[in-house]
Amino acid sequence: MFTGLIRYRGFFREYRKNQTELVLEVPEKLAELLEPGQSLAVDGVCLTLVSKDKNRLTFNLSKETLEKTTLRELRPGKALNLEPPVTPDSLLGGHLVTGHVDGVGKVVEIKPRTPGKRMKIRLPAELRKFLVEKGSIAVNGVSLTIAALGPDYFEVELIPTTLQETNFDELRAGDKVNLECDIIGKYVYNFISKTRY
Repeated sequence: MFTGLIRYRGFFREYRKNQTELVLEVPEKLAELLEPGQSLAVDGVCLTLVSKDKNRLTFNLSKETLEKTTLRELRPGKALNLEPPVTPDSLLGGHLVTGHVDGVGKVVEIKPRTPGKRMKIRLPAELRKFLVEKGSIAVNGVSLTIAALGPDYFEVELIPTTLQETNFDELRAGDKVNLECDIIGKYVYNFISKTRY
């Protein structure tokens, strides 16, 4: 479980074993926290650490991950948002994020909006039912509040801290992003929309 508050940035280095493994270079402080078998959210995707060599970490990539996330088309040097899992003494400052991506969205535009920016993202039609204005969504693992909601898009405000601490400063119109809808909203929708089995 994660909070969507990004604590580190890492860099994609390479794929291995026919794209079934992903290698990242991460800050030494983060590498020291993790051991093989533990999880890390990488651009919002929960991955399991296979091995580490100093600050180079290797993770498994499943077929599902490659099909449903942006991790299938990384270029060496790409900055990635990283968040270790919460612990019992962690502050829950964002929202509950599982690292199980619901779909890939596309950045439509990013406009300056003092003191930060406003980003508009087109989302897959099947995810629209889980979103509400002022609700939560994770974009590339970052916990954000939905500021505006349309039939096939949503908008979020990016404050200066978010721009400084995440890879959002590199996003441009046309870029793809990982989306995870609020888990509570998904459970509520499922509960009220299902008939008796």
